[in-house]
Amino acid sequence: MWVTKYRYQFLKGEVQKRCRELLIQISDAEDIRILKGVVSKDRVHMLIEYPPSKSISDIVKQLKGRISRRLQQEYRELEKRYWGKHLWAIGYGAWSTGNISEQMVEEYLEHHRPVSNNDVVKLKRTET
Repeated sequence: MWVTKYRYQFLKGEVQKRCRELLIQISDAEDIRILKGVVSKDRVHMLIEYPPSKSISDIVKQLKGRISRRLQQEYRELEKRYWGKHLWAIGYGAWSTGNISEQMVEEYLEHHRPVSNNDVVKLKRTET
């Protein structure tokens, strides 16, 4: 889980959908499996599965960096607000799940979803 810098709510509409697409593309390229997730207006929550050869800090650093760069290239209005080229706040939150049920994960994600479903994009990859 990580948040936007200054908690600005810029992850709306097309930017939100593009962020979701980028998360899926980068995860596929890096052998990271997204089990569930939510892209809200000002934060990203993800439940992922990754190989033991990767560290969570490197995964988050890659995701945040690549998404920030691509979104700023594609949506020039973000450059005006984030003149320092950083879309995300410093840091992230990471927890291992261990033996928790899918219902517990769903309750956690449901708790972090906004009241209006128009403000959120689910992050589960569709199998093709």
